[in-house]
Amino acid sequence: MEQAVKTLALEPIGGKPRRFVFVLLDNFTLLCFASAMESLRIANRMAGAELYKWVLAGEGGEVAKCSAGTEFKLQMDLGEVSRDDTIMVCGGIDVQSATSRRMLNWLRREARRGVIMGGLCTAGYTLAKAGLLDGKKATIHWENQDSFGEEFEEVKLTKSVFVVDGNRITTAGGTASIDLMLKLIADDHGEELANAVADQLIYSAIRTDQDTQRLSIPTRIGVRHPKLSRVIQMMEQAIEEPISPSVLAAEVGMSTRQLERLFRRYLNRSPKRYYMELRLSKARNLLMQTDMSVINVALACGFASPSHFSKCYRSHYETTPYRERGSHSARLSI
Repeated sequence: MEQAVKTLALEPIGGKPRRFVFVLLDNFTLLCFASAMESLRIANRMAGAELYKWVLAGEGGEVAKCSAGTEFKLQMDLGEVSRDDTIMVCGGIDVQSATSRRMLNWLRREARRGVIMGGLCTAGYTLAKAGLLDGKKATIHWENQDSFGEEFEEVKLTKSVFVVDGNRITTAGGTASIDLMLKLIADDHGEELANAVADQLIYSAIRTDQDTQRLSIPTRIGVRHPKLSRVIQMMEQAIEEPISPSVLAAEVGMSTRQLERLFRRYLNRSPKRYYMELRLSKARNLLMQTDMSVINVALACGFASPSHFSKCYRSHYETTPYRERGSHSARLSI
């Protein structure tokens, strides 16, 4: 049971609470939605006033199911909202299928009326599909970055935890919703309230829009070796046009043989093998998250010929690119 706390005695802006319309897409991620809503609830509690209110919306206006299988009762269909509202679309698994034509048309209509709009987790895809992020900076969960970048070249994609660009907001998902809401709360009512909310959430490492969403390379690979980290960074940034091991080695001031030994010692594989795994991982993401042809996926991942791509893919994943896409589509239709 929650204990009584000292409130900050704040008042809503303009005398009325700021309302958030949480639009729940099919298979939305519960964590990103709950993190955002709980931040607002705690802000009200710490302020001793109703600074924020919220409503759950979605297509059909009845229920929405999250990716964990829990259903949420909705309070409204895709109807007209107030210009003072903030729409937060909550995405999750297979956001492409969850993004309907009706949803896109509704978002475009409300955007024309000047409503602030946000996309939590993968819902940045939905905003981009509606054309609402054209020319804007945005972010999306790292797992969806490859496919997003290929489909929406007009969007300035970043790897930030969250991005606020004018009246468009996007987050990387998960606990990034907390960081975003703490910023919005601070902008609305000051840092003291935002910090009080963070304390209640036991959230001590508050991130800004300058923080990136993925762990650093040394943390990810479990090795703190500056030259190895630099080589891996160059590999990750040059998937479409792979760099030869000799050039990578020269860039960090070592011989090709030294680079080979470094990879064998710390990662138990050759630089060539590690690079191939990075390219195949991106290819798998593109196959499952986009409608790109297998040939275009191969080219985007640095394979000059579809046959070589298919051979490498089968060797690593024990299936062909065509079967991978087919089985993924079949699973989604169940």
